[in-house]
Amino acid sequence: MKQRINLLIAFSVVALIVLSIVQCYLVKTTYDFKVAQFHTQIKNEIAQISNNYSDIDSVLVSRKEALYTNLSEKYIQGKNSKIDIKKGILENEYRSVLTAEIQRKFERDLPNFKIDFAIVLNKFILYKNTKKADTIFSEKPFIRNKLYGNLASLNHAFLVRNYVGTTNGTFENQDYQLLTEDSMYVSVIDWEMIILRRMAFVLVLSLLSILTLITLFIIALKALIKQKKVSDVKTDFINNITHELKTPLATLGISTKILEQKNIRENDENFNAIVNTISRQNNRLQSLIDQVMANSLAENEIELQKEKIDTEEFLLSIVNDFKITFPKINLKTDFQTQKTILILDKFHLTTAFLNVLENAVKYGSNTITVKTKTVENQFCICFEDDGIGIAKNKQSLLFEKFYRVEQGNLHNTKGLGLGLYYVDQIVKAHQGSVNVISDLGKGTQFTILLKV
Repeated sequence: MKQRINLLIAFSVVALIVLSIVQCYLVKTTYDFKVAQFHTQIKNEIAQISNNYSDIDSVLVSRKEALYTNLSEKYIQGKNSKIDIKKGILENEYRSVLTAEIQRKFERDLPNFKIDFAIVLNKFILYKNTKKADTIFSEKPFIRNKLYGNLASLNHAFLVRNYVGTTNGTFENQDYQLLTEDSMYVSVIDWEMIILRRMAFVLVLSLLSILTLITLFIIALKALIKQKKVSDVKTDFINNITHELKTPLATLGISTKILEQKNIRENDENFNAIVNTISRQNNRLQSLIDQVMANSLAENEIELQKEKIDTEEFLLSIVNDFKITFPKINLKTDFQTQKTILILDKFHLTTAFLNVLENAVKYGSNTITVKTKTVENQFCICFEDDGIGIAKNKQSLLFEKFYRVEQGNLHNTKGLGLGLYYVDQIVKAHQGSVNVISDLGKGTQFTILLKV
């Protein structure tokens, strides 16, 4: 059974992990799709800005083309090196002006996004004739080759377009052609938050799904564990009650056989002793049955038959009966109250008080003192014994159903683990309380408080 439950839990955990992974994968796929969709949107909207920027500032564009032509012709003359051309292009005087113009156009045409951009030069190739090309430079897109823009890095930017420009010219009766290529990169500020807002519904739904699965799994697991504990408790209960019933039944069987002997029947003292034994064991059986039936109820389900009683006299009768059953126990009384009239259920409280006394005997007590006193308008009954005591970490468990104090892994005293639970339920049904004070080797004190 235990192995089957562990296997079921393992499969459930694996299934939960697999479902969570699938859910995360679907969220990641949705996120990637939203990112691609967002990039396409930005590209399409930026594409409305013409590639050669003539609609932004035609004068600046003309100056840029004039600069390229001037640098190319000086290079053909041998007055400029490749490094000079690159430097002249990247450090042009109108770069800040054109950056500002483009930025304003973004702010005007795309008001919902805050965009940083960079236009970088990738190639500058000079064709002196149709067969010979002179590559001034050709590089991958690097931020150091930035012509315009305010981006400091291309790491988190994405490409929106490449522009290839060609210029034809004649210098000193020699035709030439200039080919340039630049790329525009943009970075939308807080683009991650924009995408997350767009997929908020998917995220919330996925999160709720995962939390629901985890919650259902935990609830099912707790129910399974609780059911297993109940099953274990039932098994333990059946084993314990079987043992408890065997003892009085065996005694009754032996006593019956002894009574069949003629010499026992003719001896009044022996006969009465055997009859008393049978009576006690019969009472013991009845008590076991009553405990099992009574302890199946909670305190709010117990039906009490209350009546007015003289509490001290009631306790004294219980003490005297207990002395007859356990003559070797030194049972003393210390009543600091007199003729206290309370409305109580004599039957249930008799069983409860006897359970406390029998518990003391079970756990090694030779002397038991029953005390009464009044504490803050409550009637206090104390049962003090000199038994083996109870460890501090066990005391909070004493009143739980089926709990029995154990030493090591062994229960050295037999019982159903119902006695003190029954005491607690009966006292609570009388709107009272019960607590315990104990030290190992120093005995135990049970205190019961009842309303006056």
